[in-house]
This record gives sequence, structure tokens and C-alpha cells, in this order.
Amino acid sequence: MSVSVTRLPTGLTVVTDQMPHLQTSSLGVWVGSGSRDEQKNEHGIAHLLEHMAFKGTARRSARQIAEEIEAVGGDLNAATSVESTVFYARVLKADVPLALDILSDILSNPSFAPDELAREQNVILQEIGAAEDTPDDQVFEFLQATAFPDQSVGRSILGTPQSVKSFNGANLRTYLARNYRGPEMVVAAAGAVEHDAVVAAVEKLFGQFNGPEAPMPEPAKFHGGSRVETRDLEQVHIAIAMEGLPMKDPNLYSLQVFTSVLGGGMSSRLFQEAREKRGLCYTISSFHMPYTDTGMFGLYAGTDASDLNELMRVAVDQTATIAADLTEGEVSRAKAQMKAGLLMALESSGARAEQIARQMIAYGRPIPLEEIVAKVEAVTVESARAAGSALIARNRPAIAALGPGTGLESAVAIVESLTRPMVNGSKGKS
Repeated sequence: MSVSVTRLPTGLTVVTDQMPHLQTSSLGVWVGSGSRDEQKNEHGIAHLLEHMAFKGTARRSARQIAEEIEAVGGDLNAATSVESTVFYARVLKADVPLALDILSDILSNPSFAPDELAREQNVILQEIGAAEDTPDDQVFEFLQATAFPDQSVGRSILGTPQSVKSFNGANLRTYLARNYRGPEMVVAAAGAVEHDAVVAAVEKLFGQFNGPEAPMPEPAKFHGGSRVETRDLEQVHIAIAMEGLPMKDPNLYSLQVFTSVLGGGMSSRLFQEAREKRGLCYTISSFHMPYTDTGMFGLYAGTDASDLNELMRVAVDQTATIAADLTEGEVSRAKAQMKAGLLMALESSGARAEQIARQMIAYGRPIPLEEIVAKVEAVTVESARAAGSALIARNRPAIAALGPGTGLESAVAIVESLTRPMVNGSKGKS
């Protein structure tokens, strides 16, 4: 394996994967803090900080940041998630030092100028408005809040217009100082990179990120329940969640296989039964998002209001049935898809940098491809069935529905039948 790791005295980790056939490099700073690390009065500040990092430093204006990276043909971006934030760049091999300098500058010396802050707060208000006008985004916001009510892990990453407008430069600096610390940070690079050169640059540029580990966020607790909102839309958008598994759970790969068989592609049970055989929807899929201490398994579909109840019966029946009759062929296909995804990531420097960075944050080490493949291969029909059965038994579902019609509540009742006690060996149906 070509992955090299160096842990600096500050606690910050540098991890690289040299890909000799490439002439470009993807690199970034991954921080093990996201929206989940916000306090109650900080809703949306992690995302605002991600935006403000590009809005000027003690050495560069916002325009200079953009012009310097684009003058060498590179690009610069960032993203905030529930448990992490990343600032990344893609450049030619010769420009790796410049990219590291800019990345360190925007995190070490942000100016948070009041005029820039006011403009960017307004930009985020537009982003919030756009999300509210996009029902297939909004339904996931509702789902997360229903699954994890009154918890930071369940709050919208974007924040609210009121919370975003309330922040000032001092608030941003407080959040930055509390959460952006060496032990929580990984500088990852893949492609045309030299490990020792990256380490030397990071030691010079990122020295101020030291101190103890950041505070742990509050433990997550999954709750069932529902949120239904009637809107004048063409379709009903419905999302369902059940309590999944955390990143380090030994049954994670079995649940991932179960998820893939249920709704992970065109050959999945849900796609074949709901779309191909019955024509009930255009989009239907399943997913599983593991967090540090919990996880969220879910289904999403968009359908006409007149087809909603039938679609939910199909979803409930297929989820319950697959936990009992999942086949060897389905498991083999799901495992092949997972292995192909791993190998495809090795062909993209950006995907590879993200992969090794997330492994360092979650597991403290890069995971060899052979080790991951072995865990995938170890999944059996029996273990995937068991993972599905345990999923259904673990908790009542969280349900979010958004759209027209008066049948949304009856659809919720159908979904809730999935986790009711079994009677005479079969699930009750609404």
C-alpha cells in the first residue's frame, strides 16, 4: 500500500497516497467537527464558518484567494456535514505548496470582516430558501429532525435565518478555537504528491492548531415518530428512517449489504417491485449513514398522492420479506457493487484523499483495501438477514412526508406497521 502517515507533535495527522500515474493532486484539511459539535446557540455556525473561510484573511482578500488558486488552473471548495468539515483543493503537482499555503491561511488567519460576514449571511439565507423550495431536500431535513429530535445531530446543517443572522466574528472565532484542534484534524493528499514534502509544509503552516482534543458532542439518541406537511406539490416526497449502526459496529457491512439489496440499484427489490413491476414511482432508494455512535438507515421515494399507500405497502412488505428470504445471488451482487466502489475510488485522487482522510478520523489508521474487501466478503446470507431483522426490531421508524393530498397520515400508519410485534408469524398491515 502506498499510503504514508505522519502524526505531528500537535496531534495533527498527515496522510498521503502517491499515485504515480497522475499529474494532479487532490488535497485538503478534514476536521472531525461538524454541525453536531454546535452548542444550542450555535445552530448553523459550522456551515457559516466553512463559507467565511474563503472571505478573506490577514494576507489575502476574498478575491485574491479565488484568483491565486485559479491562476494555476486549480480549484478550491469546502463542505460541512454532521460530523466533519472539509476544505480541499485540486492542483497540478507543482502547485501543491500553494494549495497548502492557501488552505492554512484561510483556517489560521480568517479576517471575518463585518461587511463580508453580512454578505455571506445573506448568501446562506438564499441557500436556506433554495432548500425550502426543494421538497426532496426538505423531506430529509424533516427526517433527520424527527429521527433525532432536540439534538444537534438532528438539526439542519444550514441553520435557520434567525440563527445565521445572529452570529458575529467573535462567535465564529469561539467555535473555531474550540473545535479546530490538531488531534481533530487530518491533512490528506492523493495523486502527484510527495509525503515528506507535504509533511514539511504542514509542520510549517499548521503549527497553531494544537491543544487537547475538542469536546465530545452529546450522545445521539434515535427516536421514532412522524412529521407530515401538506403542500401544493406535484408529488408526495416521503422518507423513512430506522436506527442504524455506528461506524465501528462489527455488523456494519452486513447491514450495508442488506441496504444495497433492498434499494441500492436497478436490480434491488424496491426498484424492481415498485418501479419496474408496478410503475408506482420514478425514484425509490435505500441508504445507510453510519455516525460515530449511531446510524440512520432509510428509504426515500417520490410518488403521486394516489399511489402513495400502495407504494408504502410495497416498501414495508419488501423490507420485512427481505430480512427472511434474501438470497445468495442478491448478496453476491451487493458485495460486487461494494467492492467495485472501493476500486473505483482508487482511480480518482479526490475520492482517494477523502477515503483515507475519513478512515483516519473514524479509525485512527488507513484501512488497507484487502482488509475492507475481506470484511465485505465475510458477509453471508445469514448475517445480512440477521442485520435486517435486528434493524426492524431495534426501534420504531421515523417518517417524514411532504406533499399534496389527505392520505399522508394513512401512509404513515402503513410504515409504522413495519416494526409492530409479529402476530401469527406475519406483520400486521394497515
